[in-house]
Amino acid sequence: MRKLKIIEHISLDGVIQHTADEGDFPYSDWIAPYRTPAGLAAVLAAQGESFDLLLGRRTYDIWSDSWANASGSPMADGINAATKYVVTHRPESLEWGPFEGVGSGIVEGISRIKSKDGPDLILWGSSTLTSTLLEHAIADEILLVVYPILLGTGKRFFAEGTPARSLELVSTKAMPSGIVLITYKAAGPLKTG
Repeated sequence: MRKLKIIEHISLDGVIQHTADEGDFPYSDWIAPYRTPAGLAAVLAAQGESFDLLLGRRTYDIWSDSWANASGSPMADGINAATKYVVTHRPESLEWGPFEGVGSGIVEGISRIKSKDGPDLILWGSSTLTSTLLEHAIADEILLVVYPILLGTGKRFFAEGTPARSLELVSTKAMPSGIVLITYKAAGPLKTG
C-alpha cells in the first residue's frame, strides 16, 4: 500500500490560500519572498523522486494553468510526470495528464488508489479535500511548510469541523529564511486526560 502525504505551505495563522481564485484574497503568492534553493531542495526531498498527486478540482485547474507548460526543473518535471488523481464531478473535462478521476465516492476512491502499487501520493492545496482525508484517517503523513507571517484572512488548512486527531512529530527543519518544515504522522484519535 502506498503512503498518502499532505504537503502544505502555511502561514503561522493557518492560511494556505495563495491566489484570489475566489473572492478578494489580497495576498497572492505570499510565499515568493521566501523561495530559496535550500527550501526547494527540502520540498523536493519530501516529495521523493517519484510520486503521484491527489488534487481537488480547483487545485487541478489552477495547477494545469501554471505547470502544464513548465519544464526543465525537477519540480515541474516531477509534477508533470505524476499521475494526477482528481476529485471532480466532471472527469470528462480533464486535459492535463496523465490523470484519472477519483470517482463519486471520495473516501472509497482514494482508499482504492492507495491500495494500488505505485509511488506515494501527495496532496497539495485542496483545502476541502484535506479535511476529508483527516476525518477518515486516510492521510499517513503531513508536512507543513510554515512561513513566519500572519495573513489574517484566507482559506485555512484546518477547516471548522475538522475532527480531533493526534499527530506524532517525525521531524523539523528550520531554514535560514525563517521557514520551518514540520513533518507529522497520523497517530490515531485524540488522546486526552
